[in-house]
Amino acid sequence: MTRARLIGFGLSLTLLLGCATNDLAEPPVPLGDFALGLNIVVTDKTQKVPISRNASGDEWEAAMKKAVDARFGRYQGTKLYNIGISVDGYALAPPGIPVVAAPKSILVVTANVWDDAAGKKLNEEGKQITVFESLSGETVIGTGITRTKQQQMDALSYNAVKRVEEWLLQNPEWFGLPAKSVPTPADAPTVVSGPASASTP
Repeated sequence: MTRARLIGFGLSLTLLLGCATNDLAEPPVPLGDFALGLNIVVTDKTQKVPISRNASGDEWEAAMKKAVDARFGRYQGTKLYNIGISVDGYALAPPGIPVVAAPKSILVVTANVWDDAAGKKLNEEGKQITVFESLSGETVIGTGITRTKQQQMDALSYNAVKRVEEWLLQNPEWFGLPAKSVPTPADAPTVVSGPASASTP
């Protein structure tokens, strides 16, 4: 397969996967009295896998905060809860790697949630979450040739914050609801793409 055909296939795949963000346009699953308070992202201990594009702490902070606001800003409860996310490590598939290598982009974060009024953390230990750009961690081709760095970061941030939401839904008692009363969303692809583009930074 020629490079031009390969990129064209990647763009087609990107367009198909882009619809995965549509869940943000739907009403969120009820989560009791939850309303987003502080949106905290820390990157002081972030580690980068050696074979990766570079991304600064400020870039990760912006991407993660954007994803948290987009997902949790939909909730209109009567009580504020603060979400803190530490970006632990990442790899952003670089351009120019042979297709046979199929490098994967990955993000590892640790999440915590606080009752704002009580100033109390609700989880005893941080919830560590690992996500890829696709649900299975397998991509047809390395996204270094089909996505920009920003598109990769947006996709990973979206997937990570979606997993944080699923974790909160598994603990409804934190938000004034009886335990296990909140239905968790059916498993759905958490594959995300930014705008279709073959450009690289």
